Amino acid sequence: HDQIVSGIDWSSTSNKIVTVSHDRNSYVWSLEGGEWVPTLVILRLNRAALCVQWSPKENKFAVGSGAKTVCICYYEQENNWWVSKLIRKRHESSVTSVAWHPNNILLATTSTDGKCRVFSTFIKGVDTKDSKAGSSAESKFGEQILQLDLSYSWAFGVKWSPSGNTLAYVGHSSMIYFVDDVGPSPLAQSVAFRDLPLRDVLFISEKMVIGVGYDSNPMVFAADDTGIWSFTRYIGEKKAASSGSSYSSQFSEAFGKFYGQSKAATANDASESSKSRGGVHDNCINSIVPLSKAGSPKVMRFSTSGLDGKIAIWDLENMQEELGHQF
Repeated sequence: HDQIVSGIDWSSTSNKIVTVSHDRNSYVWSLEGGEWVPTLVILRLNRAALCVQWSPKENKFAVGSGAKTVCICYYEQENNWWVSKLIRKRHESSVTSVAWHPNNILLATTSTDGKCRVFSTFIKGVDTKDSKAGSSAESKFGEQILQLDLSYSWAFGVKWSPSGNTLAYVGHSSMIYFVDDVGPSPLAQSVAFRDLPLRDVLFISEKMVIGVGYDSNPMVFAADDTGIWSFTRYIGEKKAASSGSSYSSQFSEAFGKFYGQSKAATANDASESSKSRGGVHDNCINSIVPLSKAGSPKVMRFSTSGLDGKIAIWDLENMQEELGHQF
């Protein structure tokens, strides 16, 4: 690549790495003789490639782009190269995230047009019609299964639950959205929280999700026995859900600091360095990745990376009692 690498994913079974870049290209890297050898994938994009993810069976990968297009790439054995089929004219703005359904056919996307969409990526000769996939295996390539207009701002991270029955995605309006029964009659929930917006999400189990973003601390959301989702706690910071009164006091304190600093703006030492929140990360967390075998019902370990240049590995083994029975 000769420009910023904006997306990377690793296929654990086939041991291949795929990268995408603002140079509008993608490479599949294979380990040969102790060295990683790249193979160019022609994406046919006129804007930057922004995100990429391997499918569960690792026979395809999806690339989201700034060209309002999603590329579904697969290996063509006859010609010995990687080719792409494009899903066009569906998104109204840049595609920020892609997520594969466990059935290897449905693909969820988020975009800066504020919408989350679900498409069929069935490719004849690459995918096989499976009874478990249901009607999605009968859908044509690029057919839009669902469009969600829950977010009134940019939409970022999106993930499926381990069973594929629930879809979760986040927006720039400090809200997280959960969708059950993805299809003609979906059931959607919107959960608002007081803190800064999220950038990515991860299902720990069917009833628990961890979100990461501008707050620099992972946030845990859980569903009760009736299926209602809510924010429960933070991870990595000794901080509980705040009430309205504490919010008012925090606002007053923050306003007081801002007013004091603005009055003393002429002094060289007027502005104080921002205090650390006491968490592992010091800046926005923009990615969360599970560290478990594919198909596992629970994620016991995961990693996060942020704009502070740190990568952290989190172990939930000793937090099961704190996280509750949903875990």
